[in-house]
Amino acid sequence: MSLSVGIVGLPNVGKSTLFNALTRAGAQVANYPFTTIDPNTGIVSVPDARLARIAAIVRPQKVTPTTIEFVDIAGLVRGASKGEGLGNQFLSHIRTVDAIAMVVRCFSDRNVAHVDGSADPERDIATVNIELGLADLTTVERRIEKVLPIARSGDKHAQAELHLLERLTHHLNEGKAARLFPHHDDESAMLHDLNLLTAKPLLYIANVDETMTDELAGMEQAVKRQAARDGAEFVRICAKLEDELAALPDAEAAEYRQALGVEESGLNSLIRASYHLLNLVTFFTATGEKEVRAWTIVRGTKAPQAAGKVHSDMEKGFIRAEVVAFSDLDVCGSFAAARERGLVRLEGRDYIVQDGDVIHFRFSPP
Repeated sequence: MSLSVGIVGLPNVGKSTLFNALTRAGAQVANYPFTTIDPNTGIVSVPDARLARIAAIVRPQKVTPTTIEFVDIAGLVRGASKGEGLGNQFLSHIRTVDAIAMVVRCFSDRNVAHVDGSADPERDIATVNIELGLADLTTVERRIEKVLPIARSGDKHAQAELHLLERLTHHLNEGKAARLFPHHDDESAMLHDLNLLTAKPLLYIANVDETMTDELAGMEQAVKRQAARDGAEFVRICAKLEDELAALPDAEAAEYRQALGVEESGLNSLIRASYHLLNLVTFFTATGEKEVRAWTIVRGTKAPQAAGKVHSDMEKGFIRAEVVAFSDLDVCGSFAAARERGLVRLEGRDYIVQDGDVIHFRFSPP
């Protein structure tokens, strides 16, 4: 599946620096607001050691990782929901992404101006979230205007939707995100159709200094506490350091990280958090000597639907799936050895694909 994460935040918090580090796409970076006007987009291969191990076993002609799309969106300011700054463009770009990664400034640099004079994570987060909430209120109010006359005519579906919208309006007016709105299962489709900004899964990124003072560490903890309150994911990244490391050869960058005591790259941390946030898992296909490939699906996906990610004909003509867990294949060292030990299973239509499954789909061509 295609996964897109929008990188958002106030101007000059390090969004484009982080984007450059993650994608090596060379997005423009400068010390003034609205450097990013049109969103920069980068497609990044998802690093996965399991894919490399499967490739070492199969020795295919081609190895294809799954990918993630990062979108660097223009900085938001107060009044964006009313069109201030690049508000309308900013909000429209957020509507197209699957998840929001909000970069929060937790670093000190006199050479990089802050739109409000100084960094204050709680205030900065509130600024962004308030604007997103106000934009959602406008969306809901417009929907109410359309539904109200139909509901008054006696239409049961419109009356149910109006009831939902009125409760949602009250919820948003209390400063609460739509993702935290309590609702019944039969109301989910109506909520989904609204495409509310605060309903999108949220991840907070604390953009920290290479050297942390007690004050800056306190800023990072403030972001972490806010993530817990919002039911959001949290990632700590030093965008400046990641940008510097991105310019080095992989081996040298890994050695530098080890010397600094950094266990994994910011990209790996962000992807791991994004997968957890969106409830995603990875499975693999190995078509003989031709190709080994990774695929991303939502946790809970059944085998026929997973086959459909590979090709629509596989879902339509699905017969069964031959499955071996990566951990078993890794230990056995070959598919033949895994079969001899009875570790290759035949699964039917109701099988729920697990993270790390290596699958060969049997299907009847149309």
